[in-house]
Amino acid sequence: MTFLGLISYNLTMEKIRYNIVLRPEKEGGFTVMAPSLPGCITYGRTLQEAKEMIADAIKGYLISLKKHKQPIPNDGESFFASIDVKKSLTYA
Repeated sequence: MTFLGLISYNLTMEKIRYNIVLRPEKEGGFTVMAPSLPGCITYGRTLQEAKEMIADAIKGYLISLKKHKQPIPNDGESFFASIDVKKSLTYA
């Protein structure tokens, strides 16, 4: 099971929205990533800690983008959806 969520970050008075994906791990805890920020991934022992960790990771990512004069992406207009696909015994 994967959980989806949103993180908003205020960068110089502008609120920026990011979709996040939280994935439970077998050994416990959650891996969390921000898909619109490639490589922005972290881990937390609880859902709350995972959200705090990704918020911190996003902050660092945005600071780096700003320092290197790169565009700041956001998920203000995007959303997640799920689709169910039937399992098949044969694969092409």
